[in-house]
Amino acid sequence: MYWLVSLPHGGRAEHAWSRLQEATTYANDYSTNFKFALPESFRVGTLDSLLALSDDLAKVNAAVEGTVNKVRRQLVELQSSVAPEDRADVWVEGSTPEGYLQRFAWNEAKYPSRRPLKEIVASIMDTVQKLDDDLKLKVTEFSQLRSTLQAAARKQQGSLAVRDLSSLVPPGQLVDTENLTTLLVVVPKAAKQDWVTQYEGLAEFVVPRSSEVVAEDSDYVVCTVVLFRRVVDSFKTAARGKGFQVKEVKVDEAGQRSSDAELERVRGEAGQRHQALEQWCITSYGEAFSSWIHVCTVRLFVESILRYGLPPQFLSVLMRPNPKTTAKLRKLLAQQFGHGVGSEHFSAEGGAGEDMYPYVCFTLSVE
Repeated sequence: MYWLVSLPHGGRAEHAWSRLQEATTYANDYSTNFKFALPESFRVGTLDSLLALSDDLAKVNAAVEGTVNKVRRQLVELQSSVAPEDRADVWVEGSTPEGYLQRFAWNEAKYPSRRPLKEIVASIMDTVQKLDDDLKLKVTEFSQLRSTLQAAARKQQGSLAVRDLSSLVPPGQLVDTENLTTLLVVVPKAAKQDWVTQYEGLAEFVVPRSSEVVAEDSDYVVCTVVLFRRVVDSFKTAARGKGFQVKEVKVDEAGQRSSDAELERVRGEAGQRHQALEQWCITSYGEAFSSWIHVCTVRLFVESILRYGLPPQFLSVLMRPNPKTTAKLRKLLAQQFGHGVGSEHFSAEGGAGEDMYPYVCFTLSVE
């Protein structure tokens, strides 16, 4: 957990930094602090434009942070079956997320700081919106493929009445010619003798004594039957009337049963898609995280100008508070830096809204 804060210094930035370090780090173990550099070339614009941008930035920040978290959660899910020590790390421009945040530098090439702030924010949002749209599409495609894989796997399991039966018969045992074909018939065990005495008469052109039992479980037996292709439909109808379930088996030119081939294909495709989505999440997390911190940077600048006025005289700091002393740290910051413009509207504990203190402060959760 980090706090991104700006503290008024009245033109004495280094003195304010020294005071902060002395009070929070050297004298007390309240926080670890990092200087957070804002671009000096940010354009202030008009008061009305800053007020409008302030409202927009709260929404943009929530949306961008939401995308960061969605990508992270998706990556965690994809790596859930992998041992922690074998999971791929995420990087933000060559650093860990915390390292990037602690040594943050504005990406001038990607987001020229002399552009109007509204345009900078819109550009960042366009980047993140594309990431969010791509994530939704990729996750949907992967989920559909995973569902197909689960359905194909279910066909190879379960009761003989519901599972795929083609894997139960060796391809060499299947008659498959221009005129003849082999069907598999699921017969209730209680009706096994009925099948034996009746199957040859269920349609014309059934090959006599062609039925063999190829599988059985506690409730059913699976039998083969060979017949002419032209009577398959009439045979199915007659068999269904007797309570027998008929299934066809398709074999490809290589002699592989179609269900086996389909399961193998889908399993391979799912593995490739899983790997591709995981790599995409690793790369996109870095881009989304960087975008989020750039939004936070603009937001810190805008809120600080609105709070402290012009010219800009505030110290931007990234703080990592000691979780055991956050209340004392809040009180100390209010005492040391809470006497600037508008401080009479706030208390050391906040009270004017979420994260509202007599100094500008945003809370960042980095996981």
